[in-house]
Amino acid sequence: MADLKTDILVIGAGSGGLSVAAGAAQMGASVILLEGHKMGGDCLNYGCVPSKALLASAKAAHAQSHAGIYGVADVEPVVDFAAAKDHVADVIAQIAPHDSVERFEGLGVRVIREYGRFLSPVQVQAGDDIITARRIVIATGSSPLVPPVPGLDKIPFLTNETVFDLRERPGHLLIIGGGPIGLEMAQAHRRLGSEVTVIEGERVLAKDDPELAAILLKCLRDEGIRIEEGAMASEIRGKAGAIEVEARDGRVFAGTHLLVAVGRKANTERLDLKAGGIQMRKGVIKVDAALKTSNARVHAIGDVSGGQQFTHVAGYQAGIVIRSALFGLPARQRTDHIPWATYTDPELAQVGLTEAQARKEHGIRLEVVRLDYAHNDRAIAERRTTGLIKVMVAGGRPVGVSILGHQAGELINLWALVLANRLKMKHVANMVAPYPTIGELNKRAAGAYFAPRLFESPLVKSMVGLVQRWLP
Repeated sequence: MADLKTDILVIGAGSGGLSVAAGAAQMGASVILLEGHKMGGDCLNYGCVPSKALLASAKAAHAQSHAGIYGVADVEPVVDFAAAKDHVADVIAQIAPHDSVERFEGLGVRVIREYGRFLSPVQVQAGDDIITARRIVIATGSSPLVPPVPGLDKIPFLTNETVFDLRERPGHLLIIGGGPIGLEMAQAHRRLGSEVTVIEGERVLAKDDPELAAILLKCLRDEGIRIEEGAMASEIRGKAGAIEVEARDGRVFAGTHLLVAVGRKANTERLDLKAGGIQMRKGVIKVDAALKTSNARVHAIGDVSGGQQFTHVAGYQAGIVIRSALFGLPARQRTDHIPWATYTDPELAQVGLTEAQARKEHGIRLEVVRLDYAHNDRAIAERRTTGLIKVMVAGGRPVGVSILGHQAGELINLWALVLANRLKMKHVANMVAPYPTIGELNKRAAGAYFAPRLFESPLVKSMVGLVQRWLP
């Protein structure tokens, strides 16, 4: 057993933990990183990366059968489901070196492939090692939440940690959960040839703008995905290849495979937080705005600390911890500028307040700018006119943006920049966008905000008249 000392101890080698470890080591701190499972965490191995890779395969298959509008004959795609999964594995393998033990050891990080357990507020045991650290960062992430539905423990089911291991295409995939993971996997499997039913206990995409979510749901249903809302699962029965999900209202859904995608739970079981003087609240580690726990020497970031469970949030929080732990500078997290996206086709993206939230907060001061994708020439050229951008504006400053449509996840980047720096609509209007691009939608939205002020104002028209009469 070895006694080790370090400036920074990071528990968990997911997105947030890796960012802290890399940043701290490159800035001269001594760093120990603990990971008892897979380097790269959920995002690389079970989440963002494999899901987008599978969606890419699905998009390629869909394009073959929907090429007629471009003057290219539609063909029925021949899907090799196992090969699609090989594509997913290859994508993970290409990215994995960036998150590898070798890379981080090259940066000066000591990597220990063990889980961590608190012995005291400043000590953690990892295997045979006892580590004393000046600062500790918990970044252990989350795992799929398995709901206590009667019968679920008696049948085989999938989560995001096992669905990518399937080598044979499901005949009929039942998905419990209508959030981003559920809908992305629904469209991916439908386009690759499976029948799909999504079973949601309340409203699908409940955190997103209802108007835009409704447009997306129509697109998904038009592709043949059955989406049932208000269908809270009350019993699950059957066996492998023949599974039934019964809802509280008596509806019964039958399929061959079941994917459970109802949420996440924080990974805290192995940590012995009590020994570390660390409190929990509502199933996650309690943190303040500086991401400090009840133990002032310990920070918690990412899914384990609750809040918005996105990879990019964990990376953002890592920067806050580095400023605080390395430089002793005051640093507090914001959430008003954090974007998110659902990578279905079309995509759905959000930053800041939704329309309903903005109306509640800003009342009559709020203006909502709407611009349809059909007004964008590039969207017309690519037959991608299903979509809408909504900008919520208060006092000339955007407070939220909702986008449904082609490349929505890319378009939201500009608005995330605007909200992060508290810019105004005039700053977006001043931008020159190359023509023709989907990105012009953002500038056109800003133009739509100013149009009535310029073109419908009697005062402006009077001023122009006066100027024209006096100009030589």
